[in-house]
Amino acid sequence: MLAAARHTAILDAVQREGVVKVADLAQRLGVSAVTIRRDIDALSDAGLLTRVHGGVMVPGEGGTHEPGFALKSTQHLEAKEAIALEAAALVTEDMAVGVTAGSTTWVLAKALAAGPRITVLTNSVRVMEAFSTSTSGSTVLLTGGQRTPSDALVGPLATASIRRLHLDLLFLGVHGMDENAGFTTPNLLEAEANQAFAAAARRVVVVADHSKWGVQGIGSICGLEEADCLVTDSGLPRAAISHLRDRIPSVRVAGASAA
Repeated sequence: MLAAARHTAILDAVQREGVVKVADLAQRLGVSAVTIRRDIDALSDAGLLTRVHGGVMVPGEGGTHEPGFALKSTQHLEAKEAIALEAAALVTEDMAVGVTAGSTTWVLAKALAAGPRITVLTNSVRVMEAFSTSTSGSTVLLTGGQRTPSDALVGPLATASIRRLHLDLLFLGVHGMDENAGFTTPNLLEAEANQAFAAAARRVVVVADHSKWGVQGIGSICGLEEADCLVTDSGLPRAAISHLRDRIPSVRVAGASAA
């Protein structure tokens, strides 16, 4: 494949998915990672994309860029479904479970709706709707608040509602996870709501696919070591998995033989 064709394919992938890893691009295009990095250098120098740790993203998507739910819900769907099945196995009947807003937690909510009877606290209308066809008898409590582009309900009303309750388990969706920044979001009010969720829970389980690695939002939710468990997918590089296992007590890789 000629360089011009690779450049077009790379830009198409970035526009479609938001963030793409070097390894994924090399596999898709059938070339070496070194070749892809040269292509990325050329495209970055031209201002057509932005480098992130291990990959590339749409230019201008800085720490406050907040993709809409409609776009995020179509990205990395296979990985999110695998994560959802792995994470849902952590839930048992009569648990009080927090589920934050996000496309991965929305997929997880659909899996939880088919599981045991639980009580769910969420700040996501999408998550609440996922339980609308559930026959398990689960109860869903929705916070109020101001709606963000990612369909999270945030602000003082949401945060106050969360702080009043006590959760057995929290499923935390994140915009990015980074070895230095920890788990982050591009919305400061959403960061505040998620911090309240984490403080209210006995156990915090982060659900995040491989595309979140190396991505930073402006708002910090918590450090890597503050999560009790991370459920991710096999697209995450081995070096990243090793680093995360050094910081988080349990890292479960969906689809892998060992967690």
